[in-house]
Amino acid sequence: MKNIVYNVMLLILVAMSTPLAADDWLDVELPAAFEGRRLYVSYCQLCHGTDGRGDGPLAKAMKISPADLNTTVRSRSDTILTKIITGEGRQTITGRDRHNLLSDAMPEWKDVFDRPQVDALIAYLRFMGRSKHELAGDPELGMQLYQKYCQVCHGIEGDGDGIMTNLMGIMPMDHTNPNETESLSNKEISDSILDGKNRFMPAWRGILSKNDVDALVSYIRLLSHY
Repeated sequence: MKNIVYNVMLLILVAMSTPLAADDWLDVELPAAFEGRRLYVSYCQLCHGTDGRGDGPLAKAMKISPADLNTTVRSRSDTILTKIITGEGRQTITGRDRHNLLSDAMPEWKDVFDRPQVDALIAYLRFMGRSKHELAGDPELGMQLYQKYCQVCHGIEGDGDGIMTNLMGIMPMDHTNPNETESLSNKEISDSILDGKNRFMPAWRGILSKNDVDALVSYIRLLSHY
């Protein structure tokens, strides 16, 4: 057992000492929800709030309260959400959708976001509406730590196909699969990172701080919401 753990850690350290070239990261497809969060923080959070509940800093000054995205987004199709975000085709939205989600205060973002950005933003809105787990840390930091410590086993994009998979014949968790991650609490994922799990998952206690672990867990949450 000790030899297996030692060999795993040795190979991880070797892989970490040989970082990917900058060009290698250009082909990495970041999680849509991760990209969407960047857009949300920059453009939406001011009105809709950090958690999407419509309680952003500008909300109190508005005549019509911003929508609570945690509830209203769930029953709307991507097509409707695209119309709401871009403003294109809003006139075709009638009834309850128009009453609950649209107001003159909602900007039209068609000249700001391209289609992939709209799709990414919708992915993050879906995450906020569906996930029962909060983002306790900074996903931006989590992405950097994931690339440094985790991708050698779990893969650059988190789908469990890292270089260690072939070298050691192991099958790491697929972090892009919500069926594997959503059933685990933030604490359960944190404990696995800090204390290790089974024969191959190393323990990072003493190497990663609590802030680091919270950031990693938050990034893993977004990995499973493309």
